Amino acid sequence: MAYKDLAAFVRRLEKAGELVRVKVPVSAELEITEIADRVMKAPSERNKALLFEQVRGYDMPVLINMFGSPRRMAWALGVENLEELRERVARLIKPQLPQGWSEKFRLAAELLPTLRAAGPKRVSKGACQEVVNTQDPSLDTLPILKCWPKDGGRYITLPQVITRDPRTGRRNVGMYRLQVYDAQTLGMHWQIHKGGAEHERVAREVGAERIPVAVVLGGDPAQIWAASAPLPPDIDEYMLAGWLRGKPVELVPCVTQPLEVPADADIVIEGYVDPQERRLEGPFGDHTGYYTPPDLYPVMHVTAITHRRRPIYPATVVGRPPMEDYWMGKATERLFLPLLQLFLPEVLDMNMPAEGVFHNLLIVKMRKRYPGHVRKVIHGIWGLGLMSLTKGVVVVDDWVDVHNLSEVAWQVLGNVDWARDVVISEGPVDALDHAAYRPNFGGKIGVDATAKDERDGYPRTWPERIEMSEEIKALVDQRWKEYGLP
Repeated sequence: MAYKDLAAFVRRLEKAGELVRVKVPVSAELEITEIADRVMKAPSERNKALLFEQVRGYDMPVLINMFGSPRRMAWALGVENLEELRERVARLIKPQLPQGWSEKFRLAAELLPTLRAAGPKRVSKGACQEVVNTQDPSLDTLPILKCWPKDGGRYITLPQVITRDPRTGRRNVGMYRLQVYDAQTLGMHWQIHKGGAEHERVAREVGAERIPVAVVLGGDPAQIWAASAPLPPDIDEYMLAGWLRGKPVELVPCVTQPLEVPADADIVIEGYVDPQERRLEGPFGDHTGYYTPPDLYPVMHVTAITHRRRPIYPATVVGRPPMEDYWMGKATERLFLPLLQLFLPEVLDMNMPAEGVFHNLLIVKMRKRYPGHVRKVIHGIWGLGLMSLTKGVVVVDDWVDVHNLSEVAWQVLGNVDWARDVVISEGPVDALDHAAYRPNFGGKIGVDATAKDERDGYPRTWPERIEMSEEIKALVDQRWKEYGLP
């Protein structure tokens, strides 16, 4: 389902009772964060999207927590539940999953035209440029939040950051926080593993003096989410958004930079990054639940701000999980599971629990067939794109529900010989991993929590799980009301 704009999504949420309009004046400094944090962590019946209609000092509303439940996240991507994302991708790559590497690459080549059919198209004008300011653009006109007390300043937290590879011209859309230094300068926090940082490296190699940048806020929520998706370099994020929404994303040329932006966006900040310029960015209260310390990052200089006549400013708050970004990550997990299965078909399901803050823990369900099979899966995950940043991989048997953390813990704690069933390695880790002794490089652990047998060199007899017979379970189901039990 394609939403005409962010306001259309707001109307759907409100009609379904999934949005609360906060009509009293609130502050963009800390107060919105505290309200949103309580709502994000509330039981499902009180966890709503919030539209703050009166933000002190600003004339545009702030929308937060629009992705903060499985239902709202699913609606944002055009489905009724997140499992439909997996099913849609699985149907796309069916009827027969490829068996060999050549077949895998053949299928990938066949999928590209399907995705390209959903690719963005260029239009001459868009609502995102109903108001244009190139003479004196000021970030101070936007209700940018200061989220946590020790943050280095106000931060844009839910952007679509558009750049192009200086050598190939290929577009990348990423979601990187931006710190406000002053009315026309931002700190660009693109981490070393991200597409924007790669464009910066290429710019230095080719001697480019400036990297054109557009920071897009709002528009169809599928476009917002797509900026966070860990796509391969050859896949355009707006192509993915077009496929999800069933309609190509319409792009309009920027007014001061050689880039295109979604015509339905609410706000666009245009500018450039000097690849030689660095400035201290941070600290920032991050999704790890800790402050990310200050570090040197590129600087974006603003050349224009355009927006709708009645824009909505979208934001999110990250911090100690669970928060809104967990459901954004859960959508990624469901969508990319069938693609992971192209290369690791023995993987039946996976779960990235909120407590693992995305990169710290991946729980995998598989059906073991031969000696070393579990270790093959562990190392395979560490070799797949941004999955390489995963610090911990736990593998369980095919009958275990990976989304039931109690059941997983039971299996891990009872099925692991800690001297023999653990793989310790080193490799790339997330830039926000404060536990690593070196930036971007640290230890990893793989845990084989499957039942062991002779294939694993296990000399004993593995015990049988306790289970009631199906006959007795059916009997008790039939007689349950007779027992007088609730």
